[in-house]
Amino acid sequence: MPSKLKQAPEWTICKWLNTDEDITLQSLQGKVVAAFAFQMLCPGCVEHSIPQARRVNAMFSKDDVAVIGLHTVFEHHSAMGENSLVAFMHEYGITFPVGIDIPSGDDKDPIPKTMRAYNMGGTPTLLLIDRQGRLRKHKMGHEHDLILGAELMSLMRETE
Repeated sequence: MPSKLKQAPEWTICKWLNTDEDITLQSLQGKVVAAFAFQMLCPGCVEHSIPQARRVNAMFSKDDVAVIGLHTVFEHHSAMGENSLVAFMHEYGITFPVGIDIPSGDDKDPIPKTMRAYNMGGTPTLLLIDRQGRLRKHKMGHEHDLILGAELMSLMRETE
């Protein structure tokens, strides 16, 4: 792949769940990253994105593909705090790492920092990042499993 591709912006996370250490894109270099941005109260996230993330996490080697959840709340902030998220993750069997996106800190701007850095239009959003940390896909909405699987395999096979 040409080196003209842009590096993915680093995530701005206030807390990581399901991991004992903070995760950065730098720490994931050498792996393909499938990041699933979601909210607990998002029907598309609950119905499509989270089950898909669980399938990807179960199907691909952790040595090749890192599945990451990004809980990026831009609405109903008071209903989706950390305690609710922990219960949600338990109920939905989410075992992969989930980072809680940092709120903007501006009452007039409900968009969290990572969501803003990636110009996400909402949730669910899928981000695919190659082994060199370059953003290769940014898609709002659901991606079909066959397409996602083919894209992941293609990124895994790249040598550059």
